[in-house]
Amino acid sequence: MMRCFTLLLLLLLLLDTPSSTYSSVLPLCNHHDNSNLLQFKNSFSINPPLYNDWWWSAEMGIYCSSYPKIASWKNGTDCCEWDGVTCDTTSGHVIGLDLSCSMLEGEFHPNSTLFHVTHLQQLNLAFNNFSNSPIYPGIGNLMSLTHLNLSHSSFSSHIPSTISHLSKLLSLHLSYNYELTLDESTWSKLIGNTTNLEELVLDGVDMSSIRETSLSLLMNFSSSLLILSLYETGLHGKFPTRILGFPNLEELTLNDNEELKGELPESNWSSPLTILDLSNTAFSGEIPDSIGHLKSLNQLRLEYCQFDGLNPVSLWNLTQLTHLDLSGNRLHGPISKFSTYSLTSLSLSHNKFQGDFPNSIFEFLKYLTYLDMSSNDFSGLVNFSEFSKLENLIFLSVSNNKFLSTNINSNNVDYVLPNLGNLYFSSCSVTIFPPFLAKLQNLRNLDLSNNKIHGKIPNWFSDNLLYTWKSMNFIDLSFNQLQGDLPIPPNGTYYFAVSNNNFTGGIPSTLSLSTELILSHNHLSGTIPSMFCNATFLDALILSHNHLSGVIPQCLGALPDLTILDLQVNNLHGNIPTHFSQNYNFQTIKLNNNQLDGSLPRSLSNCIILEVLDLAENNIEDVFPSWLEGLQELQVLSLKANKFHGTITSFGAKHPFPKLRIFDVSNNKFSGPLSTSFFESFQGMKDLSNSTHHPRGLLYMHRSSGTAYNDSVVVIIKGQSTELVRILTTFTTIDLSNNMFEGEIPHVIGELSSLKGLNLSHNKISGTIPKTLENLTSLEWLDLSWNQLKGEIPMALTNLNFLAVLNLSENQLKGIIPIGEQFNTFQNNSYIGNPMLCGFPLSKSCDNDKEQPPSVFAEAKESLFGWKAVAVGYGCGVVFGMFLGRLFIKTAKPLWLARLLCGYT
Repeated sequence: MMRCFTLLLLLLLLLDTPSSTYSSVLPLCNHHDNSNLLQFKNSFSINPPLYNDWWWSAEMGIYCSSYPKIASWKNGTDCCEWDGVTCDTTSGHVIGLDLSCSMLEGEFHPNSTLFHVTHLQQLNLAFNNFSNSPIYPGIGNLMSLTHLNLSHSSFSSHIPSTISHLSKLLSLHLSYNYELTLDESTWSKLIGNTTNLEELVLDGVDMSSIRETSLSLLMNFSSSLLILSLYETGLHGKFPTRILGFPNLEELTLNDNEELKGELPESNWSSPLTILDLSNTAFSGEIPDSIGHLKSLNQLRLEYCQFDGLNPVSLWNLTQLTHLDLSGNRLHGPISKFSTYSLTSLSLSHNKFQGDFPNSIFEFLKYLTYLDMSSNDFSGLVNFSEFSKLENLIFLSVSNNKFLSTNINSNNVDYVLPNLGNLYFSSCSVTIFPPFLAKLQNLRNLDLSNNKIHGKIPNWFSDNLLYTWKSMNFIDLSFNQLQGDLPIPPNGTYYFAVSNNNFTGGIPSTLSLSTELILSHNHLSGTIPSMFCNATFLDALILSHNHLSGVIPQCLGALPDLTILDLQVNNLHGNIPTHFSQNYNFQTIKLNNNQLDGSLPRSLSNCIILEVLDLAENNIEDVFPSWLEGLQELQVLSLKANKFHGTITSFGAKHPFPKLRIFDVSNNKFSGPLSTSFFESFQGMKDLSNSTHHPRGLLYMHRSSGTAYNDSVVVIIKGQSTELVRILTTFTTIDLSNNMFEGEIPHVIGELSSLKGLNLSHNKISGTIPKTLENLTSLEWLDLSWNQLKGEIPMALTNLNFLAVLNLSENQLKGIIPIGEQFNTFQNNSYIGNPMLCGFPLSKSCDNDKEQPPSVFAEAKESLFGWKAVAVGYGCGVVFGMFLGRLFIKTAKPLWLARLLCGYT
């Protein structure tokens, strides 16, 4: 009994002192590392995220939960037990530090003590805020690093060349530090020294200085590379095709490098490849049939490249494929039959696919959640009930297939897509309002535009808008034959379009909006109710091409988020709203073609990012609003056909109207001379050849928020009134016609070298036509008619190779009309009303002695006449000389003859 008690006591003693025994197994943290980490902690503050505690980490493939890991770091405790710290089990040195999503904020110091923790093998500082600090050269001290992740942490400046000292790196992630730059020298050193790199992720880093030859250095990783992601890095030149044949490559992401060219290999693909994303690049050529060898491929994204040709049949046999996006290319031909069940996302939009709509989709692709077949040439008749087989669909678009018809049976509402939230059925020959919509509970975006839907909107639709579809964002019912009262969009709507219908009722007094309302092109009557101003999140208000009357509610100018106010082509009268605040975001204000009067509100100068201001065709009476010249983003200013008067002078801004490209003040009562300093300021009309270059060609003015609205303007082009439904960024014109301007044409207009149109007609402009106009090499039309111009037409104007329309009629010009180039194409009406002009194409010939310049033929004729005279004189002189010689000899009186002829004495 006593022996058992003794054994029990010993056992209890052993159990009571475990720490000493255990501590001999796990050493304490190295005291140098402990001290360095504490100092590192004290250099930053903890700042919780503004909106939520979750970050999506694309490269980690997980959601990253933010919490302050360094809160557990306290003096006097073992750093090996701190959150985010990993120690070597033998030496106690810190070998791993994971502070991702740790709410760290503050500047990274160039002599950070972190650079002294030299045994680090893994360092992760992703998803913090280091206040645009550089990555300092001290990072090169951590030469034991195998994994480095500094993504999403607000680093900036140049990546130091010392990063190439990390020769043991297997994984390098520097993504989404958008002010970070990697130059060619550092790139070459990095690639040359880190020969075992497996993961290289530099998304968003500026690599635009790296040339094609340096890009080919990636071939050094042919045996090691698993992941290469260079999204939106500014790469250009040709990408090495052989990289797609690396034996171990699993992921290749190059999307959003618009100038990066390349082709897909005909053979020797990397068989482990699971993700290939080349979207928004300049990759071109055909998609080879060999792509069918990628049996492990899970995601293939080739949208908005330059691929053409037929779609390979082998593509549909990739049984592991879950995401396929080929949209925005030039692919054509029919779709061969689907034979895979794995696809969950399929987009073939904006191509030239043709033939019958592939019904195999309904048979095999039952797990689809996203289907976009829009903007192709599919044909035939599709029974909408077939889509009910795709029970998982969240997104469905078959819009803009002009040969495709969709049958929606009004008597059959049994088919239901329970998860459908996005339905785009534009231009599908739909004739009735789809009854199956009544049962959808989660609808967010609906596009039924450009169909043949007629009659009144059913009551259940209006009820659902008010009571069921609380999260409805987008509604487009425009270009149909709908009539009756307007539907009322729910509070969450940001886009609401019912344009080009036959709605006859006024706007209901209960109408409630949230972000965007578009009621353009209807036959509405009645005023704009002030309740629009209750929509404080309104982004764009477009009520154009209606029959709206009454005054504009004053409060519309003060909506906090309104970027577009488009009320053009109505019967509105009264004053323009007087309160436009500087805190607001107007980009477009279009009030043209109404009956507005009064003066312009000075508060318009507060719209500091305004791009388009169109007030044409109203009754506004005011002087020129020179106080608008401080609007640095203004590109279109149209005040034509109003009652503006007085002179046009500068307000004194440092850089007046720097981006103005369309300036139209025609049909007003402006007077006085044309200001030289005013035209000197039009920087946006000078050489745009470099600033407007884009790898995909011509660019149009567009909305920054990405809605479907396009800026438009009506201008006089080559004598014809033309509506530009989209405005090219290279389009420039000045129209000052039908005013009372006087004085001479400023010579500085010749500096506006990108000008395409100049109209100064119907004024009182005098003087001569400036020779500097020859510098307007992009000019396509020039109208100086009905003025008081004098002198000759400058011969230099024949150098304007793009000039298609010229009107110099009804002036006081004189002399011969220049001949050559474009001037040979102009007719009589270009010059009539100038009685002192002559020459082609006028019937009046010019006076050879006074006005007609010597021609080549005339010079030759004159030269010929001179030669004959000399020849005749020479011949006569020879004969006369021979006669005198004989006379000397016979008479022997040479002295007498010399006195007679030469005055010799």
